[in-house]
Amino acid sequence: MTEDAIASNLRKIRKAAGLSLSKAAELTSVSKAMLGQIERGESSPTIATLWKIAKGFHLPLSALIGAALAVRPDSKEGYKTVQFPGSISVKIVFPFDPEMGGETFQIALTPGQSHISQPHELGVTEEVFVLEGEMEVLREEEWVALKAGEGLRFRADQPHGYRGGEMGAVFLNMHHYPRHVGVPTVI
Repeated sequence: MTEDAIASNLRKIRKAAGLSLSKAAELTSVSKAMLGQIERGESSPTIATLWKIAKGFHLPLSALIGAALAVRPDSKEGYKTVQFPGSISVKIVFPFDPEMGGETFQIALTPGQSHISQPHELGVTEEVFVLEGEMEVLREEEWVALKAGEGLRFRADQPHGYRGGEMGAVFLNMHHYPRHVGVPTVI
C-alpha cells in the first residue's frame, strides 16, 4: 500500500476541515498518536482504521485511499489491488461519485477468510455481487450464503461482515451514502 498517498490525503482533509490531531482523534475514535503516525507515513493503517477515519470525517473510503491505489491518474488501467495486512484485498472499481452518492470496490476473500466491519455512517447501504466463488454475508446478525452471480443489499450502518467459501470469493461491493457524505462536515 502507498502510505505516502494516504498520509497526504489524510493531512489535507484534516487541515481543510481546520482540525487539530486531537479533535480529529475525538471525531474518528482513532488515537492522536496513530493519526500522527499515519500522516507522517510511519504506519500502515488497517482497513478498519481507514473506515473509522472516513466515518469520523463523513467521507467515503475512496477519499482516503483513491490516490494511493491509482495506477496513474490519467491511465485507463484504473486502480491497483491492495492487500491490507491480515485482512481483505481491495481494488477501487469506481471511486466515490457525489452525483451518484456511491463507490464500488472489488474485494477478494481467501477460503474461509472472515472480515467483520463495524457500522458505517447512518444511512449507508451496501450491495454485494459475487463474481467468483462462494461466500457468506453477515447482515442483521445472520450469515447469508451467496454464490457466483448472486447479490445482496443490506444496511451497512450496523455490524456486518463477509466470509469466503471453500474456494474463496471475489465480489463487487457497492457503497451508497446519504447525500451529506462526501464533503467534510466536521469543521
